[in-house]
Amino acid sequence: MNQEAIFEKKAWSAIFSLSIPALISILVMMLYNMADMYFVGWLNDVTQVAAVALAAPVFSVLMAVSTMLGNGALTKIAQALGQSDTEGVRRYTAMCVWGSIGFGLIFTAACFLGITPLLRFLGAEGEMWDYTRRYILIMAAGAPVVLLNHTVGSALRGEGEVKMSLAGSMISTFTNIILDPIFILALGFGVSGAAAATVLGNAAAVGYYLLAWKLRDKASRRKDAGRSRFILELRPSYACDIRELCAVLALGLPNAVSTTLGGLAGSFGNRLLSGYGTGAVAAMAAASKASMVVTMVQMGICMGVMPLLAYCYGGGDKKRLREIAGKLLFLTAGLGTVLTIAIYAGRGALIGLFIQDPEVAALGTELSVFLVLSGPVVGIYYLCANLLQAAGRAMAATFASAMRQGILLIPLLYLMNVAAGLHGIALAYLLADAVSIVVTAGMAVHCFKEKGQATEKILRCYR
Repeated sequence: MNQEAIFEKKAWSAIFSLSIPALISILVMMLYNMADMYFVGWLNDVTQVAAVALAAPVFSVLMAVSTMLGNGALTKIAQALGQSDTEGVRRYTAMCVWGSIGFGLIFTAACFLGITPLLRFLGAEGEMWDYTRRYILIMAAGAPVVLLNHTVGSALRGEGEVKMSLAGSMISTFTNIILDPIFILALGFGVSGAAAATVLGNAAAVGYYLLAWKLRDKASRRKDAGRSRFILELRPSYACDIRELCAVLALGLPNAVSTTLGGLAGSFGNRLLSGYGTGAVAAMAAASKASMVVTMVQMGICMGVMPLLAYCYGGGDKKRLREIAGKLLFLTAGLGTVLTIAIYAGRGALIGLFIQDPEVAALGTELSVFLVLSGPVVGIYYLCANLLQAAGRAMAATFASAMRQGILLIPLLYLMNVAAGLHGIALAYLLADAVSIVVTAGMAVHCFKEKGQATEKILRCYR
């Protein structure tokens, strides 16, 4: 199969085959993530920029569901391919489709029914209340299609169809970017237009996946030698195995925990920042957007190669798994260092993309320094967490994710706020990264070594 051919390439070739499309996808996602705030920033209204930041934790929960379902299925699909289990691939893709629809409808209902207490929890008040409410409700209405886009994209990566997954991501992003200035600026919808553009962008990607699947399925049935066939199972009966669904969700749990706790930490951070004024909320939001390049690139490399790690584990190829891990460590550290230097040097210009107010922009530039300093080594964290997940060690990987985004970060936000004020809130992110990198690396070293020597039993720790 085309998918297995990618996984069987030489180490560097396989890594680049999977990571380069993932990196492009990450860059596209960053554009997607930044587009709303960029065009809202053109309104020169700090309140609307802050409203987008306040709403972000809600959709961290939605993304947590998508990563839990999508990345869990990705791992299972890659393992099934390593074992030549085509029926398993069908089950897991069906779970992506129907799980997305089911969880999406639950999310929609929860947001509409609980919008008032939700806004209070997020710290929305005054003018921010109505802007945040509109943004959340429009995004919540499109939750099923947002989940479908991300989970089907993950399933395709699990099958080795990285180019198709990337194409869907690009369609979603560029549709959003095209619609943003039309809805936000030309039609004057503001934050409501940003939300509508995002939902329609995701819908366009889902339409592409369905059309591509139908075309390739027909070509395969005609035995068209020039085309490969990927599996996208739509029959609900394939998604009805509760035990398998729980196994998928358990494997995706580490990423979901990280995303959920990151959203909660963002919400708690916004509540603390709101005590320093709307400008502080907007400044931190802009600083986060500017510094996210370093983190997302390293995360994208490790997640892009996740199917390969899971494939090696499913096939019992420990030597190859160890080789790929070493090369990933070198790659993420190198890119992390280069990007950290570049972002630090250009941080003022990056903040200026989102904030027009000179005073707020200056504050965002100051805060961004704390957020970017862990860049050269944060890839160690993502590599170790993905190794644990690829090996099926859901609880260990979940602990690593919970430690960084919750166990450490949330208390540190409050402690550093008391100790160092506004700048202490930004410093909390750096401290949480530093401690979690050291602890997660220690967990990996414990598994790679036995009695002071490199072990041939990397996976035995996780069985």
